[in-house]
Amino acid sequence: MIEVSEKLKEKVVEALLKAFENYGGPATKFSRKYGINNTVFSEIRNGKIQNKLSAQKWLNIAAMLGVSTSDRIWKMARTEVFNVIEQDVMFCQQFSQGMIFVDKCAIGKTYSALYLSRTLKNCFYVDASLCKTKILFARALAQAIGIDGSGRYTDVKLRIRYALNALEKPIVIIDEAGDLEYNAFLDVKEYQNGTTNRCGWYMIGANGLRKKINDGIGREAVGYEEIFSRLSDSFSHVVPGGKDDQICFYRKLLTDVLSVNMTDQSKLNTIVNQCLTVSTGNTITGLRRAEKLLILNS
Repeated sequence: MIEVSEKLKEKVVEALLKAFENYGGPATKFSRKYGINNTVFSEIRNGKIQNKLSAQKWLNIAAMLGVSTSDRIWKMARTEVFNVIEQDVMFCQQFSQGMIFVDKCAIGKTYSALYLSRTLKNCFYVDASLCKTKILFARALAQAIGIDGSGRYTDVKLRIRYALNALEKPIVIIDEAGDLEYNAFLDVKEYQNGTTNRCGWYMIGANGLRKKINDGIGREAVGYEEIFSRLSDSFSHVVPGGKDDQICFYRKLLTDVLSVNMTDQSKLNTIVNQCLTVSTGNTITGLRRAEKLLILNS
């Protein structure tokens, strides 16, 4: 039988209440987003947590909120990547615009997007790698917003557009956007058209997303040029092109992140240099390897 510690429950409740503060909709929709009965959520808000949720539900909510089940916490660092994504997202949210960020793997794109979705009001995050088809994407987006994602696919899309138009300055972040199948990708245009001047849209992906869009535009496939136009007709990025500039960029990125996550700073330069060692494919390794090396050296 799964057992959840009281400490984890308290951490989940703290994160849940903080998320509710940043949610612009009613408590009923917020509780639905996390699969909680609204009456139960009301009791949790009043400090009653005993026997209110199953162990599996506690773990599911912890995962959705990014609550660590261990004592090791990856602390946020204001890296150049984070600052650029934050500026982009806040601009898109304030002015209901669209942008696209495409750059190398393991530089903190997903971490930044998740952090913003948990701290900005009405900022909704969808991981497209987990919902590649149009139906799965629609249901995932509905859940992120906090509306009913069941029933007919066309009805779900209608509810999504209605909810986004009703909320105050919402923004949708679509991470791993290159994983979306063609019909799901086309639906993004439909959602954008249905929320013009009412909702911001921000796509994030690795360099494969850039190739997917450029190839689609090149062969004049329906939707690609229109979507790219709605995303400001340009790719936002941070990593510089030249090898020497890249090494400088990665050294600062790794140092910024590791320095706030290390108790023994004497090992900082060693780990940074290990990450800067060129790997297979003549590429510099990034933050994923840095985290593993930090664990090994702790």
